[in-house]
Amino acid sequence: MPASTRLRATLSETVGGLPRPFWWLWTSTLVNRLGGFVVTFLALYLTVDRGYPPSYAGLVAGLFGLGSAVAAVGGGVLADRLGRRPTLVAAQLATAVSTAVLGFVDGPVAIAAVAFLVGLAGNASRPAISAIISDLVPAEDRVRAYALNYWAINIGFGVSAAAAGLIAAHGYLLLFLLDAFSTLVCAVVVFVRIPETRPERSAVAKAEPRVGLGRVFRDGRFMALVGVNLLLALVVQQGSTTLAVDMGEAGISTTGYGLVIGLNGLLIVLLQLPMGRLMEGRDRTALLVVSALLTGWGFGLTALAGSSAAFFACTVAVWTVGEIMAAPIMMGLVAEFAPAEARGRYQGVYSLSWSLASFLGPAAGGYLLQHAGSAVVWLACGVCGTAAAAAFLLVGRPTAAARAEAAATATSTGGERAPVVAP
Repeated sequence: MPASTRLRATLSETVGGLPRPFWWLWTSTLVNRLGGFVVTFLALYLTVDRGYPPSYAGLVAGLFGLGSAVAAVGGGVLADRLGRRPTLVAAQLATAVSTAVLGFVDGPVAIAAVAFLVGLAGNASRPAISAIISDLVPAEDRVRAYALNYWAINIGFGVSAAAAGLIAAHGYLLLFLLDAFSTLVCAVVVFVRIPETRPERSAVAKAEPRVGLGRVFRDGRFMALVGVNLLLALVVQQGSTTLAVDMGEAGISTTGYGLVIGLNGLLIVLLQLPMGRLMEGRDRTALLVVSALLTGWGFGLTALAGSSAAFFACTVAVWTVGEIMAAPIMMGLVAEFAPAEARGRYQGVYSLSWSLASFLGPAAGGYLLQHAGSAVVWLACGVCGTAAAAAFLLVGRPTAAARAEAAATATSTGGERAPVVAP
């Protein structure tokens, strides 16, 4: 078979067969991330442009994370009660307005308050987006769809991070306004092109109580999955906080850190799709175990890096591969746990683990680095990865509902299509 024919076949298998509304959502995500300048450069804006001390920048970052944590649960509830589309449109409009306002407000109290609102509005859209993908895409294609969405996020992040430095040279206000404009464009795309996807409740379901947050938090196996993800997310958070400090203490410049951590986004863009193809048909639990070990001990190897930027880069490559493996599988697993009428709530509680990690991770890593030394920080990451791998042996198994859905799909298609990632 000619190479061009093989390439077309591979591309068709990777991106083909997904519904048109998914691609509009994918486009919306890409545009949003391409304009996502503010979060990346907020600390620099506060310390360099506004002259506030680093402690204040940390406080603002904490309030932003607190808003994100509240929105993770609240956005999921709204997505189930009001619908995915109105929740997403409202969240994006609120994000656009609050981001623009943040560029104009002055005074420490006003900036902190608006930063909290930006975190609140921005993260409220996350459960709705995940629920829409789960609603639109059949179970056998969800991991692939989440991988494509994750790919769009990282393409946008990589481009926006590179462009933001150039734009900031013309004034930080332009960053805020462009970020707000890109989010406004996303809201318009969602409003015009993406239908409401929330499943209608059946007659039997209407006779039963709604699935509330209490039931989600009482779902022991799902909450165990959230706990495992929190453990890994705490490790991943060290890449943007503790790693920078440790590399600085090792004598590596900020430019060197930027090049090393930039490898993370570059590898995700280059490897996400081909690795997705390689993972097809593989045992899901085994993939999660391997991803946890790569993530934990990728960071753990940092203890041996010394002052070598090349060694630091190698460790980033290792944990990035673990990140690439885990992200889409975890999103698909959350969708598998969630009843159709409670997908927003489940995705919101899952998102909460990331928000909590963004709040707790930097504090924990900084404390260990200061009081115990860098070796303890990175070895602790390896231990956390090992613990997460062991936990995945229990929580990574398919649910009864997923087995029934897979069996029904196999029967309806005559066994022609296998799930993307086998249980």
